[in-house]
Amino acid sequence: MILVMGATGTMGGEVVRHLTARGEKVRALTRDPAKAEVPAGVETARGGPGDPASVAAALAGADAAFLVGVFGPGDSEQDRALPALAAAAGVRRIVKLSGIGCGDPAVGPVGTWHLAGEQAMRDSGLEWTVLRPSAFASNTLGWARAVRSGGPVPNTTGDGGQGVVDPRDVAEVAVAALLDEGHAGRTYTLTGPEVLSVPGQAAMLAEILGRPVGTRDLTPDEARAHLRTLGFDDTFIDASEQSRFFVQQGGNEVVTDDVPRLLGRSARTYREWALDHKGLFGEG
Repeated sequence: MILVMGATGTMGGEVVRHLTARGEKVRALTRDPAKAEVPAGVETARGGPGDPASVAAALAGADAAFLVGVFGPGDSEQDRALPALAAAAGVRRIVKLSGIGCGDPAVGPVGTWHLAGEQAMRDSGLEWTVLRPSAFASNTLGWARAVRSGGPVPNTTGDGGQGVVDPRDVAEVAVAALLDEGHAGRTYTLTGPEVLSVPGQAAMLAEILGRPVGTRDLTPDEARAHLRTLGFDDTFIDASEQSRFFVQQGGNEVVTDDVPRLLGRSARTYREWALDHKGLFGEG
């Protein structure tokens, strides 16, 4: 049995689908099991990292767990608690979703959010693997409304590039780490095969859709206002300000070979992701 936290999110959902496709027994932890769309045969359990008792109950009988415990700046302590809960439940192997740049002071407060959880993994005595993905290709789904209406997409990072990664690749690496020997004690930085800026992604999307996709650079005040419209509070926005500047200055222009080395094939490009999801941007 493998427990997947965040099982209805971008990453957890992909992990659930890949595990079930390989015939594994999966238990999906979600805040609302009644609304969870999971493959047939997947168990569901109610809860989340903010309710340790629910996590402990969901871990009972599991051999491995995919841990997702950080959603914002206030989650470090609940993230720190997860490996101990897994060990107490008799889990043998844990895989943590972290973030690129974890521990780098230049990233700012965002770079500290996963530190406590990562250290707790290393201290747990379990077989652990840490995944540090770069920006997800799926983040551009936040542009869909603007693209469908013909407006420009907001750009908070200027011409700074990132090694944009397809979440499907991150999920496949997570599944490998959950199922296969040889990943214990490893930290993987997961990127796509190329560095792309927001204008670069917009241009690629425009080519695929066959219509213009413009961008509009936001001032710092406009960037803060934009993040508020997405539902983020001032604590999150304050913390993310330095990380946005870090990206603007090229600090996240990183490409690694971890995905192709671990999966035995090339990492998916942003173009591949956009081709597979172009209908969500109002194709035709």
